[in-house]
Amino acid sequence: MEDPTRQPRLNEPAPDFEAKTTHGVRKLADYKGKWLVLFSHPADFTPVCTTEFIGFAKAWPEFQKLNCELLGLSIDSTYAHIAWVRNIKQNFGIDIPFPIIEDLSMKVAHAYGMIQPGASDTSAVRSTFFIDDESVLRAMLYYPMSNGRSIPEFVRLLTAMQTSDTNGIATPEGWQPGDKVIVPPPQTAQDAETRAGEGYDYTDWYFSKKQL
Repeated sequence: MEDPTRQPRLNEPAPDFEAKTTHGVRKLADYKGKWLVLFSHPADFTPVCTTEFIGFAKAWPEFQKLNCELLGLSIDSTYAHIAWVRNIKQNFGIDIPFPIIEDLSMKVAHAYGMIQPGASDTSAVRSTFFIDDESVLRAMLYYPMSNGRSIPEFVRLLTAMQTSDTNGIATPEGWQPGDKVIVPPPQTAQDAETRAGEGYDYTDWYFSKKQL
């Protein structure tokens, strides 16, 4: 039996789910072969959450280009979600193109550690989970109730992770596509001796960059 107190962990299979959404029933297996950004918000019809949903909607084409789907969640009913989506369209002229999970039972929220007792016992905090195309949890970020997330940072992080996967490299702070990337450090003393002559942008044996 699955341990209900177990929190999700990086580089392990993401917690499975099947849930009712504004686009019909969705389950984790539906997203196999694509990346998924699963994000929770405290409640429908709240101002900070509204700005975040508008941000996600505007960035939707960028996520799509990166083979990534979006999936929202809050402890609200599908009817509330639908009314809120319609309200965003009416007041801000923005269509919300992705599904929103109804999680009245808080089953998905608990599986992903979205409920933080220090912040709220009945609302999901602003948590964001990056799940890769093999359903492995690759990154998770938590924000406080009072402050909205930066959606461009999520696009940047997703791009960086995919670039690392494809090229076997790491990316430095604030990396953007086109910037130099970090070459993995040598693993032996002999390789460290020869690193300076390998044609990289060399600073020290453990710190070298290159252009992709």
